[in-house]
Amino acid sequence: MAKYIIVIVALLIGCWLLFDGARALIAGSYATPSSGAYAGQLGPWSKIIICVGLNPAGLAVKLVHIVLGSCWLAFGLLVFRGASFAWWPLFLTALLSLWYLPFGTIAGVVVAATLLLPSMRPAV
Repeated sequence: MAKYIIVIVALLIGCWLLFDGARALIAGSYATPSSGAYAGQLGPWSKIIICVGLNPAGLAVKLVHIVLGSCWLAFGLLVFRGASFAWWPLFLTALLSLWYLPFGTIAGVVVAATLLLPSMRPAV
């Protein structure tokens, strides 16, 4: 069951980060709500990026989206397939996603906690 939670969360957040980063790189902007109170606005993650001195619309942040999304997909699938060497990279990917409020934070906490279950820990 734990592997299924990991792969589902990894696929969801990985596909989204990869899509949104690639879209921003190609089209020039991330996907944002088209109507409502938050129309045209980036998520809360952008405020964290600004606080550390980066431009959310800059090339570096777009590439971080793409790389992080790719890591989620690759390592999530590898852990699901039973590749024990992928445990640490996926755990690190989960921790490195905590800044991506709210979805990356939720995904990171869920996957990191699931990876720490005794049944998911790699053999030493």
